[in-house]
Amino acid sequence: MNPHRKPAMKNLLLVLAFLALPSTMPSAAEPARAPINLDIGTPPVVVVKHALAQRTSRLVRFYEAGEIGLGHDGFIQLREGSKMKLVKQQIAEKLIDAENQERRALVQALADSNGRRNDEAGVWELQRARWQQQWKSGWWLRDAQGNWSRKP
Repeated sequence: MNPHRKPAMKNLLLVLAFLALPSTMPSAAEPARAPINLDIGTPPVVVVKHALAQRTSRLVRFYEAGEIGLGHDGFIQLREGSKMKLVKQQIAEKLIDAENQERRALVQALADSNGRRNDEAGVWELQRARWQQQWKSGWWLRDAQGNWSRKP
């Protein structure tokens, strides 16, 4: 073997070994992403948050009575519907439907505003965790197994 070829072969092996290492830097095709901002103030987000805030004042009496609660999935759910009078149950169901639609709209607006249209699931998970954190003590939460408990 030619003695001048050994260093070239060694350099080639080093280059191949380097290329085989996992990269922790994002590639040019995959730029680093900023964290998802749940407090972003774009007009679509502000409009949906306003609608949610307006409805909250009507939902509070149901939360405090334990008739509705927050599901593990982030949606508001009827808890004690069978114990409510029909008219009250219908009002609660209508509010719940509107609330859950707005929650979906908020997540979509947050995903779009953060440039994460393809990551609505990730945005949903962050927002769901925030809703659970903001839930008041004594209000009802439903776990992943379907069991209800009061937030401490």
